Amino acid sequence: MSRMDKFLWSIRIFKTRSEAADACKSGRVKINNIEAKSSREVKSGDEIVVRKGIVNYSFIVKSPIDKRQPARLVEEYVQDTTPQSERDKLLAPKETMHMVRERGAGRPTKKERREMDSLMDNLWWEEDES
Repeated sequence: MSRMDKFLWSIRIFKTRSEAADACKSGRVKINNIEAKSSREVKSGDEIVVRKGIVNYSFIVKSPIDKRQPARLVEEYVQDTTPQSERDKLLAPKETMHMVRERGAGRPTKKERREMDSLMDNLWWEEDES
C-alpha cells in the first residue's frame, strides 16, 4: 500500500510530494468520492479524482507504488478515466479580462494588487462551482 501524497507524486500528477500533500489538505483530492488526507492509504481498485485548475482528472488505481515512475510506465499503475468533456476545458478559449489602468499611473500598489488578485480568485471559484 502507498500514501496518497506519495502515490500522486509517483504517478506524476504533481511535481513534488508537498504539492500533492497541499492538494489533499485543500480538498482537491477525493478517493472513492471522499476527501482524502495525504496519509490515506491507496489500494488497487480505488477511484481517485484530482482537481487541478478547472479540470477534474479521474483515475483508477491498478497497483499502488511509492517510487516515482518514468512517464512511460505510469499506465501500468493507473488507468486514466478522465472524461473527454473535462479534457476539453483545457482547449476552451480563455476568457480575456483586462484590468484597465490609466496611462502613466505606474505599477499597482500592494493594495491594488491584492484587490486585483481577489477579483481573479473570485472569478475562478465561480467557474469551479458551476
